[in-house]
Amino acid sequence: MKDLNVTLVQADQIWEDKAANFRNYERLLSEIDQTDLILLPEMFNTGFSMNAPALAEPFNHSTSVQWLQELARTKDAAIYTSLIIEENGNYYNRGVFVQPDGTISVYDKRKTFGLAGEDKVYSKGERSVIVNYKGWSIRLQICYDLRFPEISLNHQLDNAPQYDLLLYVANWPERRSVHWRSLLPARAIENQVYVAAVNRVGNDQAGLTYSGDSCVIDLLGNRLMDITQEEQVVSIRLSHKKLQDLRGKLPFLKDREI
Repeated sequence: MKDLNVTLVQADQIWEDKAANFRNYERLLSEIDQTDLILLPEMFNTGFSMNAPALAEPFNHSTSVQWLQELARTKDAAIYTSLIIEENGNYYNRGVFVQPDGTISVYDKRKTFGLAGEDKVYSKGERSVIVNYKGWSIRLQICYDLRFPEISLNHQLDNAPQYDLLLYVANWPERRSVHWRSLLPARAIENQVYVAAVNRVGNDQAGLTYSGDSCVIDLLGNRLMDITQEEQVVSIRLSHKKLQDLRGKLPFLKDREI
C-alpha cells in the first residue's frame, strides 16, 4: 500500500464572495506541485453562511464544483471540501470529494449546527460515506460532526477496519478551540485511524474569530502536523504500513461492540 501525501489549506475566507475565494485558493496552492489529497475549509467558497437562497448552486450545474474538478485535474490530486448545494427544493452543506479524473463522491453533513441556525436552513444528511482512493479507505465528515463519535465508529468487517483516514473540513470558532483540539485526537485513538482536519482562520460577518488549529493526528493521538493562526499550506506523508503495524500491535477494534 503506497503512502498518501495530504495537503491542508488553512485559509482566510472572503465572506460570500466566490470569485475572491477562488483567487485566494489559487494563490495559496500556486507552489504545490505534487500531492495526493488537498483539504479546503468548510463552505470553501462563501464562509459559513446561512444565506443559502442567494448562494446555493444546483449540484449538476455548479460552477464551484466545476472549479474544483479543474483544480483536481490540474494538480493531479483529489480535493475534499464542502459547499452550499440546492437539490429538490432543499439546501445542503454538502461535502464533495473530487478525484483528478472528475469523479465525485458526496457527503451531506449529518449534524447541522443549531447554535448558528444551520438546522433551520440546511437539511441533514442521512448516511455515512467512505471513499476508496489510491488504496486508502477514507471517511468524510464536516465540522460539527466531530462532536458525535457514533457517526465515525470504525467497525471491523471481515477482520479489517472499515477505514484508514478520517477527514474534517470546518469553520470552527476560536472560542471553542479547546473542544476542537481535544476531540480530534479522541476520534483518531478510538477509531485507530489518521485524522486530517482543516479549519479556517480570520473573522466572519457574524463577528466570530477562527484560530485555524488545522492538524494531522495519528492513531496514537500524536499530532504529526499542527498549524498556527495564519494562512498556511502544509503537506505531510502518511504511511499505511505504520498504520497497519500499530493496529497489529494494538488490536483494539476487534473488541468494539456493534
